[in-house]
This record gives sequence, C-alpha cells and structure tokens, in this order.
Amino acid sequence: MRPKIQLLSAELIGRILREAFELLMNPGVRVGSAVVELLQSAGVEVSNGVARIPEPLVRQCLASAPRDFYLYNRQGEKAVHYGGDDVHFDPGSCCVQMFDPETMEARPSETSDLVRLVQVTEMLPQFAAQSTAVVCSDSNLPSAIGDLYRLFVVLQHSDKPVVTGSFSAAGLQGMIDLLAADSGGLDKMREKPRAVFDVCPSPPLNWSEFGSHNLLDLARAGVPAEIVSMPLAGGTAPVTLAGSVTQHAAEALAGIVLHQLAGPGSPIVWGGAPAIFDMRTGGAPMGAIETAMLNLACAEVGKHLGLPTHGYLVATDSKFVDAQAGAESARSAMLGALTGINMISGAGMIESLACHSVEKLVIDAESIASAQRLVRGIEARGIEERGGETLATAMFAQTGLSGEFLKLKETRALFRQEQYLPSNVIDRSARGSEPASDVFTRARERVDELVGTYRKPALSEEVLRKFQAIVTRESAREAEQSVAS
Repeated sequence: MRPKIQLLSAELIGRILREAFELLMNPGVRVGSAVVELLQSAGVEVSNGVARIPEPLVRQCLASAPRDFYLYNRQGEKAVHYGGDDVHFDPGSCCVQMFDPETMEARPSETSDLVRLVQVTEMLPQFAAQSTAVVCSDSNLPSAIGDLYRLFVVLQHSDKPVVTGSFSAAGLQGMIDLLAADSGGLDKMREKPRAVFDVCPSPPLNWSEFGSHNLLDLARAGVPAEIVSMPLAGGTAPVTLAGSVTQHAAEALAGIVLHQLAGPGSPIVWGGAPAIFDMRTGGAPMGAIETAMLNLACAEVGKHLGLPTHGYLVATDSKFVDAQAGAESARSAMLGALTGINMISGAGMIESLACHSVEKLVIDAESIASAQRLVRGIEARGIEERGGETLATAMFAQTGLSGEFLKLKETRALFRQEQYLPSNVIDRSARGSEPASDVFTRARERVDELVGTYRKPALSEEVLRKFQAIVTRESAREAEQSVAS
C-alpha cells in the first residue's frame, strides 16, 4: 500500500472549483494583448484587457490537455513521468545569490556556481532533473537572454532533463532553438521533450504580456509548459488557505485555456509556488507549514482534474545551512512525496528562495531519499517455506530464539531492498569510531567528492557550434533592439 496524505475533501475541492469558475467570469482575468484575438475567436468577451472565460470553454480545454507525458534524457530514454502519483525532484531555480561555504555569507551567483550545481545534481540519483538554478551575474550578455545562457550552460554539462523557464517573451525562441539543436531537430524535440518551461501568472488573476506570449509559443512548439501560479495568502491572495487555493485554481485554469486554444493536446502541468504572507516580517516564508499545505492542496485540485502536477517545496527561510534549514526542507519533502506531486522543485534553496547552497543540495538529497523510501511503503516481502511465502516464520524456523538473523542469507539478500543506506553526509557512526564533524562539514566533503567523480557529457562539435551560434545570434539581436530603443 502506497502511503498518502490528503488535505482536501471531495466536497471542498468541488467548492474550490465552483468558485474558481466564478472568478474567471467575475472579476475575470487580465491578459496580454497577444492572446486577445485568440480568446475572442473562441467566443470569450475581452474588454479593457480583462477576459471573462466561461466554464464550458474551460472544460473543453481541460479535456484536450494530456493526462500525462514524459521528459527524456539526452540518450532518448524516459527519465521523468508527469502524471499519476509518480514523484520526482529537481533543484530550485533562478536564485540571484550563492551561499559561500568559506565566508558563510551570500554573494552574487556566477557561471562557475551554476556549473558546480549542475555537476553535483548530475551525480545524485535523487534528482531526476536539472534546473537553470542560478542567475549568472558574470555572463556579460544582455539580461534579456540570461535565461537562454543558463540553459546553454546546463545543456553542456548534463544529460538529465531540465526544468527551466524564460522571463521574457523575446528570450523563449532562442531557448527552444537550443533544445532543438540538442535533440537533433524540432520534430525530435517534440517527440521526446527534454525540458519543461515554467510560466508564471502574476497574482491576482493576471496573465501578463510575456506570460501570455510564452504560453502560446510553448503550446505551438509542442514544448511542455508548467504553470507556476504564486498566490501569496494575505498579500496578493485571500488570507485563508482555501481562498488562496481557489485563486490558484482560477489562474491555472485561465492558463490552460490560453495554452490549449493555441495548441490543443500540448503538454501542460498544473504547478505552483504558493506561499503565505508573514504578517510579522512582510516576507513569503517558504519553510512555513502553511506554505507546504498550500502546495499540497493546490496539487490535490490538479490531481482531481486528472492533470500532471508540480510544487515548490524542500526550501527554507534560514540564512544558513542549519537545523532550521534541515527541519523545514525535510518536512516539506516528505509531505510533497506523500501527496504524489509529480515534480517538486526547491531543493538547495535557502533564505526564502533568494540564495542557493550546493551543500544544502546534498543534504536535501538525503531527505529526498528518505521521502522516496517512505512512499514505497511496507511490502509483504518474505521467503518461501512449505505452504507459501511467509513474513517471519520461515526465518524463525532457521534461527529459533537465538536472534542471529544477521547470519541468514535472506538478510544479505533483502536488506538493500528494505533499507535506504545514506551517504556519509548522514552520521550514523558510534561515538569515537569516526572523527566528530557537523553535517555542513560532511556536506562540503560530499560536494568535493561528487565534483571529483563527475564527467562532462561528450557533445559533438556540430552541436556545440549550433549552441554557440544561437547564443551569439540572440545576443546580437538584443543589442540591436537596445540601440533601437
């Protein structure tokens, strides 16, 4: 039996969706000009940039959205399943700072930091996908193509799928071109997509110009899109958790309408990064239990609709990689896995998503492994004896009351299936058997070990030339636009 957790009753999910449909009509959803004609052609009333989307159209678009899909690795193998209760993890994205283990302070993140994060993530099986994890302040490229540059770096150093995104309408096409060059062409990229793109509405109920534009471009290119709605309960959303989940549902439903009208059947994910607004600090505490509850509840609504799901968890509000960071991150990793969220982003992040730590990433990997073991549950695994398989009696028949189970061949055969054996980041040794150290010190050593054994993927010179040509082209285009403006 797979253990699960559920916060919302079927009745409450029904109420949430009914009110979400009402919000889509009144007050409606603000949309970018790029989608007005598309909506109007589907019979949607759009006035002064506000669309009023009727429920029948929403349900029509929900029906065309795929129930599941896969992301593939560079070798063309299925690596991530979006759908059902399958759970995967990737590092958090878009940090502007890196935690320096020497100074124990945050500093602007650079390309070398992204490379190191990618190398470590590549070596850790707990992460099914990479992310474009940090902004590279040293790239010397126009900021408008910073997202493209981060994907350029990741694709050179990883074979895993990628969770990414473009924070400008202009930068998206270059990123799609990079993925097509990596896959061997647009058709192969559509057939076996390697990346999913986060696309974010602006709360409350606003699909901005670039967000709207990106949804359309991704749908038409057949590239998977991940809606990341970010209601802030008490700030940019109703203070009640159920009210914020309702707003999230309305924003996600509106995004699905835009996306499916542009490309019926194109892959789309019901995702998000909701949080509460902390009334004492004015911040968005990503380690708060209520923030985790919002992510779980939003995913439950998506699952009720039969859609692939995403959430933002495994993060902390601590400024250090300390006990608070461990407690908050491990707790939400467990809860997200028990909910069956298909992709859980956020590992490695501290300071309310503002800063990345590669040391925390390897600690989070241990919490994730424990969560993955938990959702496997307890299996009725035993050994054969006369009359069938037994759980314990056949072993007792061999040991009697001696308690010498360690000597049994079944113990040697089965313990790796029953137990997760952590890396040396987790200290289980007896006092005195190993030199005493704290978890951060052990994490630093683990990072060095992983980077030391990492091997860069072997990309052909032709693919590398195509990558560089795309970056050069987009850089020149942005420079020309800057001069013209």
